[in-house]
Amino acid sequence: MKQLLAGALIAMSAGQALAEDVTKYVNPFIGTSNFGATNPGAQFPNGMASVVPFNVAHGGELTKFEKDAAWNSRGYISENKYLTGFSHVNLSGVGCPDLGTVITMPTSGKLVIDPKVNGSQYTNEVAHPGYYSNELTKYDIKTEVSSTLRTGISRYTFKEGQANILLNLGLGLTNETGGMVKVNSATEVEGYRMNGTFCYHPEDVRPVYFVAEFSKPAEHYGAWKKMPKYIAVEGDWIGYNDAYKPYESFRQEVAGDDVGAYFSYDVEDGETVEVKVGISYVSIENARKNLHAEQPDFDFDGTVKASKDKWQEMLGRVEVEGSLNHKTIFYSGLYHTLIHPNIFQDVNGDYPLNGQHGVGNSDGDNRYTVYSLWDTNRNVHPLLSLLYPELQSDMVNSMVDMAEESGWLPKWELLGMETQVMVGDPATPVIADTYLRGIRDFDVDKAYKYATKAADVRNNNLLRPENDQYLNLGYVAVDGEEQYGGSVSTSLEYYIADWNLGQLAKALGKNNDANKYHAQSMGYKKLFDSETGMLRPKHIDGKWLSPYDPELGRNFEPAPGYIEGNAWNYRFYVPHDMRGLIGLLGGEQAFLTQLEKTFATDNFDMANEPDITYPFLFNYIKGDEWRTSQYVHNLIEEHFTNKPAGLPGNDDTGTMSAWLVYSMMGFYPVSPGDMDYALFAPVFDKVTIHLDDKYYNGKTITISKDAGKVANKRIDAIELNGKKLPGYFLDHQQLTKGGNLHFSLTTNK
Repeated sequence: MKQLLAGALIAMSAGQALAEDVTKYVNPFIGTSNFGATNPGAQFPNGMASVVPFNVAHGGELTKFEKDAAWNSRGYISENKYLTGFSHVNLSGVGCPDLGTVITMPTSGKLVIDPKVNGSQYTNEVAHPGYYSNELTKYDIKTEVSSTLRTGISRYTFKEGQANILLNLGLGLTNETGGMVKVNSATEVEGYRMNGTFCYHPEDVRPVYFVAEFSKPAEHYGAWKKMPKYIAVEGDWIGYNDAYKPYESFRQEVAGDDVGAYFSYDVEDGETVEVKVGISYVSIENARKNLHAEQPDFDFDGTVKASKDKWQEMLGRVEVEGSLNHKTIFYSGLYHTLIHPNIFQDVNGDYPLNGQHGVGNSDGDNRYTVYSLWDTNRNVHPLLSLLYPELQSDMVNSMVDMAEESGWLPKWELLGMETQVMVGDPATPVIADTYLRGIRDFDVDKAYKYATKAADVRNNNLLRPENDQYLNLGYVAVDGEEQYGGSVSTSLEYYIADWNLGQLAKALGKNNDANKYHAQSMGYKKLFDSETGMLRPKHIDGKWLSPYDPELGRNFEPAPGYIEGNAWNYRFYVPHDMRGLIGLLGGEQAFLTQLEKTFATDNFDMANEPDITYPFLFNYIKGDEWRTSQYVHNLIEEHFTNKPAGLPGNDDTGTMSAWLVYSMMGFYPVSPGDMDYALFAPVFDKVTIHLDDKYYNGKTITISKDAGKVANKRIDAIELNGKKLPGYFLDHQQLTKGGNLHFSLTTNK
């Protein structure tokens, strides 16, 4: 768990070296429309910093897409073409606004502070891993940006005349305001910007500190602050515009809600000015250390190459053979799974303690942040465990350390703050799943202690606020929805967490605990209504909620019992006991009828996490396993494209992308903690997975299908190393021993 220095590569064995540059298949614009909430900015894998075009605000009427962005947390929307700068701390694929701050903007001509006026239309966008560029039509400026783990760099190419670079701390996606900027010289500025209250939850706010350095000394420079009454003038330089109230300019240090700094130059035609920005969540001094450690010089091209090389090493762990279109959406999906969680510690190891004030030190290990666990426990972390186990190990170690510092495992952690977004106890499935997959270089005893704390503490439980009622009744009652919301959804998440805790207890030899938590996980049967076949909200007195409409909530309107969906979206959300649920529904044929009906009635939502496993559930029905291949391939073709709207909705920090990556390879983890992958026809003719040396002895997995066979084909046989498998599931430990997994296909009957 050594620090990943910018540009450093994790060595691959000679047999794993790739001749092909797979970064060319990544299209960072995928997901920048249709509420995907991704961005095309320059991102180092799992980096703290990223440099992202910010195109939401302008002086005219808001477009439909900008209005949508108010809840979709996007600083960049594909349909908009009005740039107001480049932000240096960002989130990708999240459903609430935060970060999107520390924004630099190049302009030319008269100095204008207001972003509603100084922004520009742009053309000629180019983006690939570690690089983004466009051309500002208003100023005829070419912009190029890149990043390292903890720093960003921009290169602006100007036409002859007056050039300006503004650093704006007033703009951002965060609900917080306030900052400070101090201009130290003609080439350096430092300060901080506040961030926080993610999804409007009142957790602590967190400053992001920065130091920016410029490759050319400015002829004129200073700081500004929005002021109500007057304008400050220095010679011919006036910091004002008609659209904003006047600014006080030309001071060296200012603080407030709308502050910033400007650097102005006399430039020749084609002259470039570079800006490099170091960030830290600990201090300005650490931001400076990060900057000087990772970018000691102004070397834009070298930074781009280091980022590209690192992406090549990470993405190249999987090789695929297929069409250009399929390669593009696959590698773009894999790219999106390697953005969050992010490195949180500085180059000296410092990071903000979790859930408290103060600074900790990682002692040479990596500390991570941005854990959208309600989403990512389902597939992102299992995927990391398979392809990037060294990352997953560090991430679980970070989770355990968070619990040591705050007393609780994370739920939706952001910058060392628990946002309490979404329901359930998702850290426990991540920990159990990771351990069971063989990644065990974390303190499992501490992890188990905090997981059982979440499961057993009845009152004042940060992770399970309804736990007293849950333990008394075996479910969360609908009566308390005004306080918590989503009683069925919450109960189902607790059942999955308890089942995972039981699996972990069993692996640790704690058989009494294993039996206890397994029994609790079967409580879902108390919510099964045989009359409707639904998992239905129930009152404290044991009576069903009535009246009851299983369709309510399909358009995200409030639906008693359910979070972000309706009863159909949660109907089969018992991945830890599918055989038991099939029995409750009347057997395999009755289950098949209802599962097919879910899709036929448009009650399946590809962008809704609880039901994203439904296409794989046909594997549980003998003789109908082929339907999994059919549904999965159809969903890929319908919802995942090489376009900005190429995701089915919010990427949820890589969850939709992880679904795609697994689905194109031909296997999927139906439930965290369950080591069986559902098997189905892969999209690609051949997939080669290069496994990690430490965790999987450098084994290689080759997945193939009969050449030329199209998507919707019945599987005649699945062979592992020439031996026919007895069914349509394969254990993780078997898969990671390496070898050849081959699908023999024929036409559907």
